[in-house]
Amino acid sequence: MRARSYHPSVQAGPSVYPGPMLTLTQALHDQIVAHARADHPDEACGIVAGPAGSDRPERFIPMLNAARSPTFYEFDSMDLLKLYRELDDRDEEPVIVYHSHTATEAYPSRTDVTYANEPGAHYVLVSTADTDDAGPFQFRSFRIVDGEITEEDVQVVAAYPVAAEAVRRRARGAGRPAPPVCPSCGRKPSASQDGAAEHRTGIDTMTAWFPMT
Repeated sequence: MRARSYHPSVQAGPSVYPGPMLTLTQALHDQIVAHARADHPDEACGIVAGPAGSDRPERFIPMLNAARSPTFYEFDSMDLLKLYRELDDRDEEPVIVYHSHTATEAYPSRTDVTYANEPGAHYVLVSTADTDDAGPFQFRSFRIVDGEITEEDVQVVAAYPVAAEAVRRRARGAGRPAPPVCPSCGRKPSASQDGAAEHRTGIDTMTAWFPMT
């Protein structure tokens, strides 16, 4: 199979692709490519973690290729154990599992498929070999489930949209519940007021929500 050279461009708007897609930031894209180039002629490998269930890559984690080979990669078993413990502690999961090919196209080999044990992850391959005379590297993403390879489009964005809930969490402090709101007036209590004292309506309701001491 001849490689399809794919150089993703920055897209600020919604995806134009109806099918499966990997969306990642330009910064993460560049970090993956830089790692592949730095480790050439050996294959580079690593993951990008994200919040469990989010399908959003956020934390770049370059790994050591224990094989130190230009044709094969493997994670060090102790590094991998430490990594998964860290992911569990942070409630994260591997969103991207990436590695490079240094002399062939960016397409999963039989060995790559055999070792693909994260069915929910995007498998990114970067080829640092110009196999089709179309550019200095190829950046492609695949889903590998039960031995079946499905290529997906890649969307590179400047930044992820900020969810409204994330904004609210940051505004009130991580892990702290939102303060109660008075059903009568919609106001929140402050540290300096006793709740019902400054309200002229809904006294009984306010006293139930913010009891005076």
